[in-house]
Amino acid sequence: MSAAGSADEFAAYCQVWRQRVEQKLSDYTTYGDDCPSHLAAAIRHSLLAPAKRLRPLLVLMACEACGYDAEAALPAACAVEFIHTYSLIHDDLPAMDNDELRRGLPTCHVAYGEATAILAGDALLAQAFELIAKDIQPPAVAARCVLELAVAAGAGNLVGGQQDDLHPEHLAQNLAGLERIHRRKTGAMIEVSLRLGGLIAGVNTEQLQSLDKYGQCLGLAFQIVDDLLDLQGDESKMGKKTRKDSDAGKLTYPGLIGEDASRERATSLIAQARQAVAVFAPRAAHLEALARYVLERNH
Repeated sequence: MSAAGSADEFAAYCQVWRQRVEQKLSDYTTYGDDCPSHLAAAIRHSLLAPAKRLRPLLVLMACEACGYDAEAALPAACAVEFIHTYSLIHDDLPAMDNDELRRGLPTCHVAYGEATAILAGDALLAQAFELIAKDIQPPAVAARCVLELAVAAGAGNLVGGQQDDLHPEHLAQNLAGLERIHRRKTGAMIEVSLRLGGLIAGVNTEQLQSLDKYGQCLGLAFQIVDDLLDLQGDESKMGKKTRKDSDAGKLTYPGLIGEDASRERATSLIAQARQAVAVFAPRAAHLEALARYVLERNH
């Protein structure tokens, strides 16, 4: 198959699963009368806005790469998107990044008010664990998935990374300090997405380690590309303001090691990610294609 054909096939594959994820996200946030309509609207405004759905796709692709039916992992795929969206809502708040645009739409606090935005994030965080506990089988696997997701979203990972990102002056102003932020703020949710897919598929320890390595490399490469796009990206394609991080003096890869070295590091990390999942060949084809997409994306 030609490279163009492979890219087209991968795009079609992603589109099918994105549509399945979008439908489930909508179903899960069709609330009853007990949920105030203003809160429900705020949740759906942020959750259902146009998005790449990278983390849900990673859950599904990991499950598939391990030889299992990806459909069984859909609740977990939605759960990671719930947590990712909650983190974006809170990141955008005036007390944190004070952003006004997300996914091409007004941020949640701009559209619905700061208090409701906080509550929308709280609701998404809680419901993420409900989805897994209720809809992942068997119960022992659901319990393991809840544990893994809680650790990834907690003080030592996602939330800790957010805190360090707010106060980078507390960290060493070098590559180790920068990657301390991003291995947790960005990388932890990417890694756990892969782990959830693997756990639902019943992988062994060695296979889980391969998924972990892929996730670690992919997560750092994703952040490097994000930093480069913050400098060079098209705001209309990005769906958010550009140059915010660099203008705010935050630690970024281009700011620390330069743009050329950043691109080289991202390329090396993606090569390592692809090598890590070679053990799953030929079922790793979609994970390999996703790694290439992360490197080549323009939004």
